[in-house]
Amino acid sequence: MVVRKYIMPIYEYQCSACHHAFDALQKVSDDPIKQCPECSKNTAVKLVSAAGFQLKGTGWYETDFKNKPKSKNKDTTNTAGVSSKETTKGSTD
Repeated sequence: MVVRKYIMPIYEYQCSACHHAFDALQKVSDDPIKQCPECSKNTAVKLVSAAGFQLKGTGWYETDFKNKPKSKNKDTTNTAGVSSKETTKGSTD
């Protein structure tokens, strides 16, 4: 027996008549709810809300790049012993 777990999003709604706020667990393909469960009027509106998720693992800004220090005008020397400032084109000495 195969058990599949489907994750459905929770949508937020608010009635424009009585201002009752409520949540609904729905499929993405379901039509939006129109009827308010509090006043029974067809004035419920789906709200836009922030998604509650966190990116984990490698490849994301939070884990890969946030703590790397940025250097300003480092004068590095390459393997031939030439300074990087000397190898730049168009430099005026």
